[in-house]
Amino acid sequence: MREYVAPMLLITVLNLLFTIALHYYVIYNPLSQENTSIRCFISSLRYFIPYLITIILLAFFGSILIVLGLAALIVGAFLAALYILTIYMFILPVMMVEGPNIGNTIARTIKLLHRNFWANTGWTSVFLVIILVISVIFSGLVLLPFTGSFMKVFSNPDDAAAISDLASNPGYIILTSMVNGLVFPLLPVFASILYFNGRAREGQTEEEETNRLPDNKVKVEDLYSKPLPEDDPEKNN
Repeated sequence: MREYVAPMLLITVLNLLFTIALHYYVIYNPLSQENTSIRCFISSLRYFIPYLITIILLAFFGSILIVLGLAALIVGAFLAALYILTIYMFILPVMMVEGPNIGNTIARTIKLLHRNFWANTGWTSVFLVIILVISVIFSGLVLLPFTGSFMKVFSNPDDAAAISDLASNPGYIILTSMVNGLVFPLLPVFASILYFNGRAREGQTEEEETNRLPDNKVKVEDLYSKPLPEDDPEKNN
């Protein structure tokens, strides 16, 4: 497995880069036609180090929480993982709209998450189920042309090397990349909706939220409102 260490590290770094770039594109591209994909990618690089540090802290905190959740058997571990995933959804939108300050990102993420906690975790769990279903369906379709190689492992364990051959097959890599290209953009879209929904609710008191009429719901434009001038990271450079 040592020969896979360098490729896996490279893939991890690229995944982080494109995750950041895609979040930035989803948030800022609709605000101006000047925010092209290339410009968004370049502008998003300033968030790489703060995001990496925040993710490491989240992974450390999350691993402890999941271990503690195991004390309550599988249910506790699942709830802990769901809580960590919901926190993760807020990190990049908060960082990109309100600035790459790690301390502020953590504080604002926790505040926005817990302000409407049950709704945020509920929608995150629904989103997770949808992504899992879509991924399973598309993964099954991708494996159809390679069913022969995949079934060799079950019929003859000595042919386990067929899995490695399948993973390096150019056709399999292209099809898998296409599936990821269809599913992956859903993540920043959902994360941005969660964040802007939290921002839209911040100015409301608990009494206003309780007494809100059915026809006075948060509007789509409120969920995707333009960042305030003092919050725009482009103007804080």
